[in-house]
Amino acid sequence: MPKKWSIGAFLLLAGWVQLFGQTSGKDQPPDQTPTSQIGYQSAPDADQKKTLLLRDFQPTSTLHAPVHEVSKAKFYVIDVHNHVNDAAGIDEHMPPERVVEVMNNTNVKTVVILTGMWGDKLQHVLDEMVKAYPGRFIVFAQIDWSKIDDPDFSQEMVAQLDDAVARGARGLKVLKDLGLGVRDKTGKLITVDDPRLDPVWEECGRLGIPVSIHVTDPEAFFHPIDNKNERYEELTEHPDWSFYGPQFPTKEAILAARDRVFARHPHTTFVALHVANWPENLDYVSSVLDEYPNVMTEFGAREAELGRQPRRAREFFLKYQDRIMFGTDNSVEEGMYRNHFRWLETGDEYFNYWGYPGQGRWKIYGMELPDSALEKIYHLNAERMFGQFKGKSLAVKGAK
Repeated sequence: MPKKWSIGAFLLLAGWVQLFGQTSGKDQPPDQTPTSQIGYQSAPDADQKKTLLLRDFQPTSTLHAPVHEVSKAKFYVIDVHNHVNDAAGIDEHMPPERVVEVMNNTNVKTVVILTGMWGDKLQHVLDEMVKAYPGRFIVFAQIDWSKIDDPDFSQEMVAQLDDAVARGARGLKVLKDLGLGVRDKTGKLITVDDPRLDPVWEECGRLGIPVSIHVTDPEAFFHPIDNKNERYEELTEHPDWSFYGPQFPTKEAILAARDRVFARHPHTTFVALHVANWPENLDYVSSVLDEYPNVMTEFGAREAELGRQPRRAREFFLKYQDRIMFGTDNSVEEGMYRNHFRWLETGDEYFNYWGYPGQGRWKIYGMELPDSALEKIYHLNAERMFGQFKGKSLAVKGAK
């Protein structure tokens, strides 16, 4: 030790080193570590504490991601799937001027009201919405299933359709009860490809009006309502939407019958609603569009399904950009439309689909579609389809 160090200084230094060694976490021996509250094993009572009801679980995302609000669509929009102020009462009635206000605020030019029914009920919708607001609304007619047992059912429905078109209807809507609920007086389920409907499909082709057809429902609706069903909450809320069990045909069987109708009537334009009713299986939907050139589609109430598979959905939208139309199947609100525009136009990540978590507890991602595809989907494809109309004079001539 250097002579200038005193014995007292040396002892002081040694004591300081000893003290530092006892308090430093880095150099402290394992058996001297203080007790810590941070562990790496699950709490023994963790499962017993997981008692939060699913309906009360509303986590706030901590993801820091860009948000791009789209107040108006980049191109004007034709919403080909809606039920606002319809004849069937699917949606609550809104003051027509408020409906138009929402449309003006979001760049929605035209709304298609699919469930217009027929006769006087159809006429009421036409008077309230179409005649009062020219160019803003289009109304579709429907089939009267109460007459399914009539011996001349086919001819009656063709005449009813002709009358509807003469009044101002511009399409035919088929609800999902065909194939799942419509039965004759013997209790037999009427299949989608029942030959009694062939004259109706043919008449639509003759008149140049589209058939918007909804058959089956989300795939999960055909599965048991249990802890493995991703739409458990929705089916608990609406148990009548479950089609699981031997009393119902399979989803695949119903879709196959619908596809046979597409094949039998190549001169009729069909709109396979809800992404051909199998957006969970875009390979199947692609095969339908590839095989049947007379088929169009739209994505009403299926933003959630498509939005959770953004890469595959974007690929699908780009490939079939001439066959896809904009549809919502939701109540007319500014927020609803703006949510759809954000999904289609931006690359935003992990945000709520409209109505979350009603269809399932997942988020969606924007597709950031190019303008060329957007404009077709927003309005050009629908305009091309409605441009096939051959005039109500044909309906007047064909009516009896």
